[in-house]
Amino acid sequence: MKKLSHVDVQGRARMVDVAEKAVTVREAVAAGTVRMSPEVLRLIVAGQMPKGDVLAVARVAGILAAKKTPELIPLCHPLPIAAVHVEFAPDEDKGTIVIEARVKVEGKTGVEMEALTAVSVAALTIYDMCKAVDKGMVISDICLLQKTGGKSGSYVRPA
Repeated sequence: MKKLSHVDVQGRARMVDVAEKAVTVREAVAAGTVRMSPEVLRLIVAGQMPKGDVLAVARVAGILAAKKTPELIPLCHPLPIAAVHVEFAPDEDKGTIVIEARVKVEGKTGVEMEALTAVSVAALTIYDMCKAVDKGMVISDICLLQKTGGKSGSYVRPA
């Protein structure tokens, strides 16, 4: 098993020292799914939800979440994020919205947590804006799809 970098020799949590790492372009893509009734999804796509434009608000929430990740995840480094893109792929037949977040930075550590946080908060925002109509929504399958840059190189989730 690989040595854990977020614990010291006594097993206590610590923030990883990235001072000696090189600044490189790093990018991460994460995704997740929100399942709901097809009727609710049709209302979202048509812009007819009582609370307003669900996807526009969820997009902004995801972007803000990526920028706030170090305030939410205790051992994350604050990063000068260069770009955050949050996209949605609704499937009315399945009653799902797949959320994808892409985060990019020039830095000494990766942006996987920022991409995962963006997806998570976008999904929670969709739930919040639609819960009055469908309390049975399910948020699932939040995962890292790919990452590039840094010492560990590239990763692509197997299909």
